[in-house]
Amino acid sequence: MKEQNSSRRDFIKKSVVGAAAFSIVPRFVLGGQGYLAPSDHLTKGVIGVGNMGRGHFGYAGTKTVAICDVDTTHLAAAQKDLGGGIKEYHDFRDLIKSPEVDIVHIATPPHWHGLMSIEAAKAGKDIWCEKPMTRTIGEGKKVKEAIAQHGNMFRLNTWFRFKDDFYGMNVPVSKIKKLVDTGMLGWPLKVTISKHTGFDWKFYWVGKENLPEEQVPAELDYEFWLGPAPYKPYNKHRTHTTFRGYWDYDGGGLGDMGQHYMDPVQYFLGKDNESPVTVDVDAPQQHPDAVGTWRRITFTYADGCQIILDGEAKDEKAAYIEGPKGKLYKGFASDIPDLERKLAQYPEPAPQITDFLESVRTREKFALNELNGHRSCTLVNMGLAALRLNRSLKYDSQNEQFIDDDAANRLIHQPMRGPWSI
Repeated sequence: MKEQNSSRRDFIKKSVVGAAAFSIVPRFVLGGQGYLAPSDHLTKGVIGVGNMGRGHFGYAGTKTVAICDVDTTHLAAAQKDLGGGIKEYHDFRDLIKSPEVDIVHIATPPHWHGLMSIEAAKAGKDIWCEKPMTRTIGEGKKVKEAIAQHGNMFRLNTWFRFKDDFYGMNVPVSKIKKLVDTGMLGWPLKVTISKHTGFDWKFYWVGKENLPEEQVPAELDYEFWLGPAPYKPYNKHRTHTTFRGYWDYDGGGLGDMGQHYMDPVQYFLGKDNESPVTVDVDAPQQHPDAVGTWRRITFTYADGCQIILDGEAKDEKAAYIEGPKGKLYKGFASDIPDLERKLAQYPEPAPQITDFLESVRTREKFALNELNGHRSCTLVNMGLAALRLNRSLKYDSQNEQFIDDDAANRLIHQPMRGPWSI
């Protein structure tokens, strides 16, 4: 099996350069009778098997052959879910190096996402990563570079741009994009994301100040859990689930839900290849360790389009999308007369690859990949930078750096605690 998996991975790498025309290669092309072609059998290893990570076991079309966690209780729960007998790892680097693993799933806290994605890319593995894609803009740029160099397939685990009804809109994003593309709303557009348009910013993901030091539980390797993050004395609230409330690991409700909510907006506004040029923030001064709440964050693009994050749900009558010619409200209600009949006359949005296994087999990019995923994650990280500094920021979308603001640019490339680096 190890020999078959190694041959399979060699085929995938070579197909990027010399066999892109073949989507599924017959068995007889690759070898003798009984050889497993890439289309027949794909395996995965899951790094981080807490509640979120165990949700990765159920995705169809692959077999989980390896799991990794620095908490032994997570590993035990994962083995139970999988029926036992699965290869366990404490160090993610050993899982990534395993010849039995085709696809690496990363379901750790965000401060590990960039580093692990890059290591998986170097090892020639395809990558399925939880949102947010990376904790900083700089890490996202490094992930893009690594994947470009090594030819991996990458999927970010937020799916609303291509699947399911989109929260309070109660329709798939494809229908919203179709409306935007018709021009019936006009241009530029303003998108408001708030409780009143169907989106919850989950402000219960806030940190606690002045946490007392607690005893590290025997089942947790806290030093490895921290990894590249600055050392802070252990307190249960800093880890598992509630880690979202601390800047070192995530960014509160915006870090948790921002890419879910804003990636589809980026898509239907046609902004997959650019970022806003300004971000304005209205929020209390943030604690240097514990993430707090905010009232309003406004992103503005060069053409005047805006995304408004209304944290205090101030505008009860806000349209989800407002343009000079019309408005679209929660539940796909609109002030445009006879909207459904008019919309039916227009073509559907361009098709996308929405099955990651198809991407792995054909070497064609997934609908939400490292390129457009980095841009929507940049929205999140721009907002978090403005929050931490409590001021408006200007951004160079092409060069991906803040303009005339050294403190903001230091948040793009944040140092990692040794021995970790990217």
